[in-house]
Amino acid sequence: MEHIITIDQGTSGSKAMIISVKGEIVSSYTCPFPVYYPQPGFVEQNGNEIISSVISAVQQAVAHFEAAGNAKSSIVAASISNQRESFLLWDVSGTPLTPVIVWQCKRSIDVCSNLRKQGLDHSINHVTGLMIDPYFSGTKLLWLIENNPDISSKIKSGSVYFGTIDTWLLRKLTGIYATDHSNASRTLFMDLDKLLWSPEMGDIFRTQGLNLPEIHPSTGYFGASNFAGVFDKPIPITAIIGDSHAACFGEGCFSPGTVKATMGTGSSVVMNTGKRAHSQHGMVSAICWSMEGRVDYALEGVIVSCGSTITWVQEKLKAVDSPASFDVMAESVPDSGGVTFVPAFSGLGGPYWQMDRKAEILGITFGTEAAHIVRAAMESYPFQLKDVINAMEKDRGAALQWIRANGGITRSRLSMQIIADLLKTEVRIDKRHEASALGAAMLGFIGKKTLSFSDAERLIQSAPYDVYKAGQVDKSMEASYQLWKKRI
Repeated sequence: MEHIITIDQGTSGSKAMIISVKGEIVSSYTCPFPVYYPQPGFVEQNGNEIISSVISAVQQAVAHFEAAGNAKSSIVAASISNQRESFLLWDVSGTPLTPVIVWQCKRSIDVCSNLRKQGLDHSINHVTGLMIDPYFSGTKLLWLIENNPDISSKIKSGSVYFGTIDTWLLRKLTGIYATDHSNASRTLFMDLDKLLWSPEMGDIFRTQGLNLPEIHPSTGYFGASNFAGVFDKPIPITAIIGDSHAACFGEGCFSPGTVKATMGTGSSVVMNTGKRAHSQHGMVSAICWSMEGRVDYALEGVIVSCGSTITWVQEKLKAVDSPASFDVMAESVPDSGGVTFVPAFSGLGGPYWQMDRKAEILGITFGTEAAHIVRAAMESYPFQLKDVINAMEKDRGAALQWIRANGGITRSRLSMQIIADLLKTEVRIDKRHEASALGAAMLGFIGKKTLSFSDAERLIQSAPYDVYKAGQVDKSMEASYQLWKKRI
């Protein structure tokens, strides 16, 4: 049986998973690496440490695969899913000129303010589908140009190469300089209709002279690598795709109106729209996933704080001793007692886009108990998700079909049921809990021509799911939501 090794390169670590052509996860290994915070608002990583973590994860995953009696020769290809928006610059030799500027970094807040003052919101959104926001690569590149004369000079001389993490991995593993539609669509540099780098955005973000990678569909041949000697001969890399987009494919978002919600530290909520939809309600447009002859577009809502809210309540407020205690404590009271938890620890994303807002706990009285605050914290994600879905439905002019969810919050039975009830839809959770890696693996098999699209579709649709069906929203929950909307 053929296998593929999928690299799921995330913000906190690199995971290598060996997945069979039947969609079975046979071996997995995660190698963490550090994140650096050189000053308030700055978030960085080291490009070479990311490469080392990928190689280590691949080595260990293959070693465990062989130790279980499997033949390494059955691993016929590799695929990559990666953290999006994070980028770095390097020279012609492949030596980094900057650290990795991580998607969470807020250094470009003033840059964004200046772009808005110039009245560029509409033109940037029309061309790229994105907002002027520190979340996306372009504003942070402009910050580097404005604050680092040496980098600015080298860019003008044509000696600097730009890449999101997928491009950096390809460059170091294969020597190929390329990216895919999904990652390119998150930079603020790509024309979302033409699927090409935009000269207009190049003028705005001052990228003249900067080398940008070739843009390809997410499936196809992206070079070959032996992964620093792990394999006896190079194996082809046959898919690269941003992690949230890979999860869309892995969750079966194959038709307009289907939604996946990744519920991790933050939350990426993506609706397949088929053709491009221009948002009038605070969503961003991007590529959902692509392959030769087919490009599916998406609307995305970015929820900045999801699991991080739970972590804060546990570690800072010390209201619960573990994430597992959340459901128990939240269910110990019938409702939030008029308390609203606004989790704007790093601002609020779509549809509000209040990036300078701070977190708040509102409505506390002498009758408020810790359980009310825990309940309000738990409700804050379903409420944000409902606002995002409402915006998407308005933009698309049609209701969603269903939601498929992945990430740590899906382990909260109460949260999932609240979401199903509030949105009046079915919520499905893949029991394998690896949507990004599985999506990238299936796309890789398609790129290798081992599977057809219909083969992959059938395998994904037949995966085992936990299902939450919509029930009746009680009056207290509806009142809490209406209070949320008022206070937001």
